[in-house]
Amino acid sequence: MFMVAMSSFGQSARKSYKAGLEFMDNLKYSDAIEQFTSAIGLEPSNPDYYYVRGQAYEKLSKFTEAKADFEKALVFAPKDVDAMISLGAVNNKLGFFEEALKILNHVSAIAGRNTRVLPEKVITLYNLKRYDQALQTSDTAIVIKDTPIDFYWRGLIYRRLNNSALAEKELRKSISKDKKLAEPRIELADLLIPSNPKEAMDQCNEVIKYNDRNTAAYIERSKVYKKTLDYPSAINDISKTIVIDPENASFYFERGLCYQEFNQHSNAINDFSKAILLNTSNNMEDPDVYYKRAKSYEEIMDYDKARADYNHITFLSKYDEKAREMLDLSQKRLYELNRETDAPEIAVVSPVPIKDTVEIKGDKTTLLISGTLKDKSKIKSFTINNEPVMLVEKNGKSDFLANINLTGTDKIIFSAKDDYDNEKVLNYTLKRTEINPPKIMIIAPYTTEEGQVLLDTKTPNIAIQGKISDESPIKSITVGDFTASYNPNELNPAFTATLNVSDLNKFTVVAEDIYGNRQETEFVLNREAAGIAATNPMGRTWVVFIENSSYETFASLDGPIKDISTMQRALANYDIHNIIHKKDMTKAEMERFFNIELRDQVKKNQVKSLMVYYAGHGKYINDVGYWIPVDAKRDDEFTYFNINALKAGLQGYSDVVVHTLVVSDACESGPGFYSASRSANDAPTCDNTLMTGSKSAQVFSSAGEAYELASDNSKFAATFASTLMNNKNACIPIETVVKYVTAAVSANNGQKPKFGNIQGLEDDNGTFFFITK
Repeated sequence: MFMVAMSSFGQSARKSYKAGLEFMDNLKYSDAIEQFTSAIGLEPSNPDYYYVRGQAYEKLSKFTEAKADFEKALVFAPKDVDAMISLGAVNNKLGFFEEALKILNHVSAIAGRNTRVLPEKVITLYNLKRYDQALQTSDTAIVIKDTPIDFYWRGLIYRRLNNSALAEKELRKSISKDKKLAEPRIELADLLIPSNPKEAMDQCNEVIKYNDRNTAAYIERSKVYKKTLDYPSAINDISKTIVIDPENASFYFERGLCYQEFNQHSNAINDFSKAILLNTSNNMEDPDVYYKRAKSYEEIMDYDKARADYNHITFLSKYDEKAREMLDLSQKRLYELNRETDAPEIAVVSPVPIKDTVEIKGDKTTLLISGTLKDKSKIKSFTINNEPVMLVEKNGKSDFLANINLTGTDKIIFSAKDDYDNEKVLNYTLKRTEINPPKIMIIAPYTTEEGQVLLDTKTPNIAIQGKISDESPIKSITVGDFTASYNPNELNPAFTATLNVSDLNKFTVVAEDIYGNRQETEFVLNREAAGIAATNPMGRTWVVFIENSSYETFASLDGPIKDISTMQRALANYDIHNIIHKKDMTKAEMERFFNIELRDQVKKNQVKSLMVYYAGHGKYINDVGYWIPVDAKRDDEFTYFNINALKAGLQGYSDVVVHTLVVSDACESGPGFYSASRSANDAPTCDNTLMTGSKSAQVFSSAGEAYELASDNSKFAATFASTLMNNKNACIPIETVVKYVTAAVSANNGQKPKFGNIQGLEDDNGTFFFITK
């Protein structure tokens, strides 16, 4: 059964094979391929079927498929000479000339006198440009069998060897052997166009007479027409080829060339575009077509499209040998098309020039410069101070960043030149600025010279007020992580910022001027005063005792020594944070102490409540009160310490001190020291936060010259001290003390002490409390 089935398959295969051969005879190659494929399906190991199907594919110019079939035939019949020669021929048509030569050399070795192998080998050697070898092979081929096509190829070879006479001779031999053969007539016409266009025309006409669909003949005849400047006839001939084969891109290209030479560039562009379209559909690209179309675009002044075509050739040159050969021409045309006369534009981004001047810090020897260049053309060179600078192309511009050495120069010169030598030069004068960093000072809260910020409250947010000192405008101020508020147009500006310090022990203030001089100052938070304020509504409280007893020209006193000692004992039970005890002060010492020393200590320590107690001689002259320094001259008023000088000193630290109390156990201070008398009848209570929180500036003085009297004992001081010592409450306001002292002193000598506000110092009706421990 198996043998019967095999026999049946073989008969069916041969039937399809014979049918295919009949289709081949009738030039129906596609139908033939179907029959041969059927035969192969039934009998897949028969080399004849592959061979004839390969021939059918070759007739349809499907050379890749033909090559595959010839190779398959040789698998089953490796010594089949005809299959080998056919494979060599199809490799020639595919352009695989080295592969073809290898196959044909093998055939020559085993079947040297085969009439097909040597003519095909001539074609291979010709395309490999081995013209001498091709001629020798042709000599042998003619000896074996001379055919018209052999003489045709010899004519081609001689043309490549630049021997026109022998080329013409060989072509005429070919024609004499076969007058209807088109190839030698067309080649001869091409050879004769320069010298004998009439005969060239005759040769073309002969070909067309025998075959009016021979497109090569029409193309050749169009060349003859062009030679005689008959462009309409040339264009007409090429149009005929397009009618015959409308999908052939080369015909549109040829007609485009004619239109171009005939100065009809719009028609030329249309034909070149059609050629490109057809090539692209066949996965081909010919750089020649782009080059010619670009030339026509140039002629109609459509330079953008011309540039696009030239640029496309540059792109193709990466992959296409022909495009690489044309690259130089394309780039030269692009160079000329892009020629312009505008100089490059230079924009300096940083530092920003101001009126042809660039400012830098005075001590800098280098400067980092950034900017951009813009030009229609490529930048050929760019320098800053004659030093080459690298450019980075980005978004149609060229960015630059360079660190320039400025040692020994007072100028910055930028020079940019493009490919067409258009040049731009910018010349800036170099201005060296100051190099001193800003000075930072915090005004509020009070800050010591050592950078301690003294906080008197436990609130989380504090308002920072400060001032910047600098020779130049300030560019930025930051307090901690926040940008401070300030006037950037103001020199030495004040600044403010609100800072949350709940989790901070320190913070940094950074100030930078417009020249990059930068200062960072660290400030430490001191919360000691805030702790005091939590237990003592008067805050940090200081007492200053001035004890003058050992006089040079006035009578010495023992009373101040005893009185100050008594007062110190009386204050021992009160929340006094510091007592300063000054003895026997001269006028110069008193002036320096109140104007400088006490001011600095009060501010540094953020003293909120201050009592100054004076015990010593006093004078009241011409409505002016005086404290008497130990070096004062009895009859020289100028040597006395004017109470108004004390007031001026107190004003110097009123921004820190909330409560000021001056107690003068010497004499009446004088009306110039009072702004108004205050009542001591309505003493405030300890829980009166309005009184402790409001500013006060009070003075309490004995009415007469206590230590000028016969007695050297002060009822004023004694009652003051006893009132404090006998107090049983958590606090005692100065009004209570005044009440008891006034009653005792008045009963003793009939003179009433004075109690009132200090003139010129801010007083918001607060008062001075003595807070018990």
